[in-house]
Amino acid sequence: MPSIANIVRVKEENVPLMNTMYFAFFTSGMMSTLIGALLPFMKTEYAMGYVLSGAVISAHQVGNFCALLIAGFLPSLIGRKKSTLVLSMGIAIGFMLATLTANPVLLLLAFAFTGIGRGSLSNITNVVISEVSENKTSALNLLHAFFAVGAFVAPFLAILSTTVFGVHWRLSAWILVAFEIVALFAIGFSSLSGKPVEKKNDCGAGFAKSGSYWLNTFILFFYLCSEASVIGWLVTYFNDTGILNTAMAQMTSSALWLCILAGRLLCASLATRVDRNLLLVILGTFQVIFFILMISVHSVVLIYLCIFGFGLAMSGTYPTTLSTMDRRFNSSTLATGTCIAVATLGAIAMPIIVGLVAHRSGIAGGLATISISLCCMLTLIVLKFVQSRRADKVVQAA
Repeated sequence: MPSIANIVRVKEENVPLMNTMYFAFFTSGMMSTLIGALLPFMKTEYAMGYVLSGAVISAHQVGNFCALLIAGFLPSLIGRKKSTLVLSMGIAIGFMLATLTANPVLLLLAFAFTGIGRGSLSNITNVVISEVSENKTSALNLLHAFFAVGAFVAPFLAILSTTVFGVHWRLSAWILVAFEIVALFAIGFSSLSGKPVEKKNDCGAGFAKSGSYWLNTFILFFYLCSEASVIGWLVTYFNDTGILNTAMAQMTSSALWLCILAGRLLCASLATRVDRNLLLVILGTFQVIFFILMISVHSVVLIYLCIFGFGLAMSGTYPTTLSTMDRRFNSSTLATGTCIAVATLGAIAMPIIVGLVAHRSGIAGGLATISISLCCMLTLIVLKFVQSRRADKVVQAA
C-alpha cells in the first residue's frame, strides 16, 4: 500500500516536515470545531446573547486575518520557524483565557488569540505542503483532510466533557491546549527554516495584477463566509431551536466533518481525473441545495442526510480552488497570505451578521442568511468555469 509521501510525491528528506505540517493542521481542525461545540455552554454559563456569541466567532476570524497579514512579511524578518511558533502560541493562550473569565472584552481577546494561531498554521502548512510535494492537488486535499479529522474528533471531546461525565466543558479546551503544545514542540524541532526568508524567491506583488488570482480569492471569500458561520452556529442553531437534543446537536458538527473528510479524500483521488473547474461547479451547486434543505426540514433523519450531503459538497471547495491558482502564487507566502487574509474578511463579517439577524428575528432567520453567501460563491464558480472553457478554446485554436 503506497504511503502518503509516495502519493503526494514528497522527497524522503522532507517527509518529517510533511508529517509535522499535517499534524499541526490536524490540531487546527480540532480547534475550529471545538469553538462551535463549546459555544452553547459558554453562552449559558457566561450569559452571552446572540450578538456577543457572534462577536466572539468574528473575533476569532479577526485574529486569523491579522495573523495572515503578519505572516506575509514576518518570516522575512525572523524566519519561518520563529514566526510560526510565536503566532501559533495564540491558540493555547486564547483557549486558556476563555476558560478563566466571563469578561466580554477578555473573551473577545481570547478568541482573537485563537484566530492568530489558526491563521499562522493555515498559512505555513499550505505554503510548505505546496513547496515539498510534486502532486500539489492531492497533497493539499490530504492536508485539509487532516484538518477535517481534527474537526471530526473535537466535538466528541465536547460530548465527553459536557454530557457523559457532567458539564465540564473546560476539560476539552485544556485537552486541545495540550495537543497544541505538542504541535509547537514538533515545529520547533522540525527542518522548517529558522533563517529569514529571502524575498527574492517570492513572486512579489505580481499576483495583485492577476484577474484569476482575485476570482479565486473571492470564491474563497464567500466560501469562508458560509464555512465559518455554519461551523460556528450549527450546534447553537439546533440546540436553541429545540429541533435536536443537546447530544444530537453536538453530533451534527462531527457528522458534518466526517463527510468533509470523506469528500476531501475523494476529491484528492479525483483531482487528476476530473476537470477541477467542473468539479467546483458540482460542489458549489450541491452546497446551495443541501444547505437550503437542511434548514427547511425537521426530521432528524432528513437533517442528517442533508448534513452529509452538505459536508460532501463543502469538502473539496477550499483546497481545489487553491490548487487551480498559479504555482508561483501558491508557493509565495505573501500571495497565499494575502489570498487567505482577504477571504477571511468574509469569515469575520458573516458570523456577526448571523448573530445580529438572530437577535432580531431568531436563530433560524440568522442561519438562513448564509444561503446568500453560498449563492454568491456559486455565481463566481460558474464564471470561473466559463472563463476556463474560453481559455481552453483559445489554446486549441492556437
